[in-house]
Amino acid sequence: MEGCPLATPQKVYIVGIGDDGVEGLAARSQQLLREAELLIGADRALRAIPASQAQRIEIGVDLEAIIERIDKSPAQKVVILASGDPLFYGTARYLTDRLGKDRFEVLPHVSSMQLAFARVKETWDEAYLTNLATQSLDVAVEKIRTAEKVGIFTTEQHSPAVVAQALLARKIDYFSAYVCENLGAPDERVMQGDLSEIATQAFGPLNVMILVRQPDVPDRPTSMVGTRMFGNPDESFLQSQPKRGLLTPAEVRAIALAELDLGPNSIVWDVGAGSGSVAIEAARLASGGQVFAIEMDPEDHGLILANAERFAVKNLVPVLGQAPDCWEKLPPPDAIFVGGSGRQVSRIVELAFARLKLGGRIVANVGSIENLDAVYQSLVRSGGDASVWMVNLARGIQQIDRMRFEALNPTFLVGCVKR
Repeated sequence: MEGCPLATPQKVYIVGIGDDGVEGLAARSQQLLREAELLIGADRALRAIPASQAQRIEIGVDLEAIIERIDKSPAQKVVILASGDPLFYGTARYLTDRLGKDRFEVLPHVSSMQLAFARVKETWDEAYLTNLATQSLDVAVEKIRTAEKVGIFTTEQHSPAVVAQALLARKIDYFSAYVCENLGAPDERVMQGDLSEIATQAFGPLNVMILVRQPDVPDRPTSMVGTRMFGNPDESFLQSQPKRGLLTPAEVRAIALAELDLGPNSIVWDVGAGSGSVAIEAARLASGGQVFAIEMDPEDHGLILANAERFAVKNLVPVLGQAPDCWEKLPPPDAIFVGGSGRQVSRIVELAFARLKLGGRIVANVGSIENLDAVYQSLVRSGGDASVWMVNLARGIQQIDRMRFEALNPTFLVGCVKR
């Protein structure tokens, strides 16, 4: 005996609604609300809908509960109320990913982000847009640094004032700011000011923050002009006086960082970090990742902290301790830089390579032929292929009416990819 075919579940409608309520909806959306047997949404959205025969369930950010309720009502005509455009940082993406796109029909309203840009009369087709409910503030700030225009969905934790304070702390002070509150509602308000003004204000929870770069302003403050993403002059870094000159030279640093092949979210170890020059530049390159600057000298550990503040990097973690003992709790890295001149450097490289993720890269900087050979042999045993560079540099110095060159000590880089 053949079984009865299962009935096709009723389509679920996701309707975007604004602060202007039902009056602002298209006729199709209003009809769906009148015909709905089950309305699901946040309290604010449900209160905007006139009384009807539909059952109402208040659900806020718990999207899993929405899925469970839909599964219990396959034959009901369900309408889910969402703010603005449900596919723009809204609920629709999560629901369609979980239950399949064919199960839903989405009827968008004007997004509050779109309304905000309209209110300040700025185009938004090339703006950097983000939602601080799902994006780290530190990552967002680094992306804002080079943007021309920015649109931000803020949160109660990361309010416009908090965002402004974070930008000013990184010396990003070259944006005009707008905060657009309660868009479409009778109490709508748009405030304009510079970041220092916004940083001291309180705003309602329903707001969009717009940033517009002031004309002819570089992507970094005047105090940071000359500060590069990597390869900064040696004198840019604080160094301890007895060991001054032992910092990894700018040119060697640039080559090493290129060979580490860092991505925006890389996890990096700098073993034997000294005053932190490699770690700091790695942190600037991997702005969405994390860099661990590992150093056993307390004085140098303090310099790492000072230099990190000087270069305004927030994703660098100084680790005071002896390698390899202090590695135990660190996450496996995508890239490792090892600097050092001691006899144990080849052993450190071997142990570090073992912690490296598959496909990750290690680069060691050594100053003697003996350490070069030991590190090279260690990497060949561990990983197969290793590349070697001898870096022999001289910097030009003008003396009266002629140029002379001052040679740096030759140094060696050894690199390997973990296959």
